[in-house]
Amino acid sequence: MKKGWVKEYILERIKERGAIHMTLLDPDKTSPEQAAKIAKEAVEAGTSAIMVGGSTGVSESMTDDVVLAVKKVVRVPVILFPGAPTALSRYADAVWFLSVLNSQNPYFIVGAQMQGAPIVKRYGLEVLSLGYILMGVGGAASIVSHARPLPFDTPEVVVAYALAAEYMGFSFVYLEGGSGGHPVPPSLVKMVRDAVSIPIIVGGGIREPGTARELARAGADILVTGTIVEESENVKEKVEEIVKAMEDGARARRP
Repeated sequence: MKKGWVKEYILERIKERGAIHMTLLDPDKTSPEQAAKIAKEAVEAGTSAIMVGGSTGVSESMTDDVVLAVKKVVRVPVILFPGAPTALSRYADAVWFLSVLNSQNPYFIVGAQMQGAPIVKRYGLEVLSLGYILMGVGGAASIVSHARPLPFDTPEVVVAYALAAEYMGFSFVYLEGGSGGHPVPPSLVKMVRDAVSIPIIVGGGIREPGTARELARAGADILVTGTIVEESENVKEKVEEIVKAMEDGARARRP
């Protein structure tokens, strides 16, 4: 594969479909065998990439096992979503090289990134630079990263962080509502969309097709779901519903 192919693939898929879906697998909650099964069904249902990572309890060997199992059954990119430098894998296609912009601890803004950078280079992973903003309940990610989640009712602050992410050179911005909480409000996504030109990723609390439709219509380029695939008895059906609704929403916003 040529250098930079994952970013090129993502941008091309967004251009073609208006918005795309990614499935997040947590090695701390999903065995390699389960991960392979979920990934296969999710891709058949229309997911465009598999993300692998979690906030707690994830080692490099656990990540390796899940990545290798997933790559045996799918052709789409496998992208790391590491909660720490110890959760990197040489077998992935790319890594979300993320900075938790609203962390209160500099370690999660640049310290962990400094530690992980030499490993990323050694493994030859494609880097997808990502400004990560935690909102709402924040969940485990906010506790681990010492972040103060931004309330949904302070949209001007969220917009300012997103704009800062673009001006600082990040290629993507991620609006995280926190696992198990309420999803990011579409009105907030619309405000961010009006302010930035880089692709917007939205995750956390997306469980229903209607939510996916409204977020895509508001301007989300990538929707990420994780909990629903861990809990669903029919992953393919659930992801199909989310993907169809998301693409409907993306079409509705096109001129």
